[in-house]
Amino acid sequence: MAQKLWEKNVQVDKMVEHFTVGKDREMDLYLAKYDILGSMAHITMLESIGLLTSTELKSLLAALKKIHLLIEEGSFVIEEGVEDVHSQVELMLTRELGDIGKKIHSGRSRNDQVLVDLKLFTRSQIQDIVGLASGLIDVLIAQSNQYKDVLMPGYTHLQIAMPSSFGLWFGAYAESLTDDLQMMLAAYKITNRNPLGSAAGYGSSFPLNRTMTTGLLGFESMNYNVVYAQMGRGKMERTVAFAMAGIAATLSKLAMDACLYNSQNFGFIKLPDQYTTGSSIMPHKKNPDVFELTRAKCNKLQGLPQQITLITNNLPSGYFRDLQIIKEVFLPSFEELKDCIQMVTQMMHEVKINEHILDDEKYSLLFSVEEVNRLVLEGVPFRDAYKQVGLDIEAGNFKADKKVRHTHEGSIGNLCNKQIEDLKKQIMEGFAFEKVNQAENALLNRI
Repeated sequence: MAQKLWEKNVQVDKMVEHFTVGKDREMDLYLAKYDILGSMAHITMLESIGLLTSTELKSLLAALKKIHLLIEEGSFVIEEGVEDVHSQVELMLTRELGDIGKKIHSGRSRNDQVLVDLKLFTRSQIQDIVGLASGLIDVLIAQSNQYKDVLMPGYTHLQIAMPSSFGLWFGAYAESLTDDLQMMLAAYKITNRNPLGSAAGYGSSFPLNRTMTTGLLGFESMNYNVVYAQMGRGKMERTVAFAMAGIAATLSKLAMDACLYNSQNFGFIKLPDQYTTGSSIMPHKKNPDVFELTRAKCNKLQGLPQQITLITNNLPSGYFRDLQIIKEVFLPSFEELKDCIQMVTQMMHEVKINEHILDDEKYSLLFSVEEVNRLVLEGVPFRDAYKQVGLDIEAGNFKADKKVRHTHEGSIGNLCNKQIEDLKKQIMEGFAFEKVNQAENALLNRI
């Protein structure tokens, strides 16, 4: 059985070991390839300050690259009795290279090692989510433009209120997601700072070159203060979780709209039959299960920041094992959100629109405000016009003019979709993902 990195002569009680390791080995598989990247940067820096020879560095880089390939192929495992991914990588290096493999941990702790792993992993996941959200925005904008002239009811208090349009409906969710990307950009900038070299949270007596590892890993800057670098554990995850929750909230609201609008009582949209499910007893049923599950999954994701907050909110500075539990709720959440975005994108692309909703006379009162505004434009004071139209409605004399004449920015006749697209483009450029990708590729190709 492999010895723990921290173990000396006394072995820990088996029950204690099982309780403290928990799901850590399973969770560490999410981090494995990022542990390799962090180690490659760290040992490159160690060679530059004389703690490794150039020959040792070359051997270590080659061995780490082979492990990285195993991870990419899906054949990397954390062996039974090995505590975590850091231990497994060091064990594999030592098996292949002997004592050279034991040198890679100089100047770092598992604390800053897992910090950098989490940041590199999260950085990559944010890139995936941003790409998917951007694609959904594009679909929504395209649908908004296609159906910009198709009117639908707008509601307040679930009562018919004023005319809306599918142009507005699709475009509203596109702009909401664009704002969500702005929040994600802020979270990304907090994520994209280098904690490596903070060791256990108090630095090292080795002359580490943290600027070098920051550049090698493509970070925008480092976490300067080593105590704060450790304090960032949990804070980074919470911040990103809030940004994820923003996207989830938008998707959940869209899913709720879709469930309502797809029902026979509304009949505003129709999902293709292949995207619905049936009933075991009612042969006519075509259920919007995808949107219902999206709503539930996204509502669950909105609880993630609170979970992380409750794990961390009464911890003083320094490292505590409590932080391990964050991985169990945080790491798997990205795949769940990505699945939701992908499904909503497909559904929004395929949805069929009812172009004749307002032919039904029950929607005539939507146009009461249009009539009030018409009278005001003719010189009638607003309060008198409001009263006149109200009395006509009560008397059953109101006749709807179903033409809308909205021209101001963001209204039915002036959707501002181009401005939303420009805003999205500006936010996307702020991520500068290409710098990160180039740095990681360069690191993997140093030999």
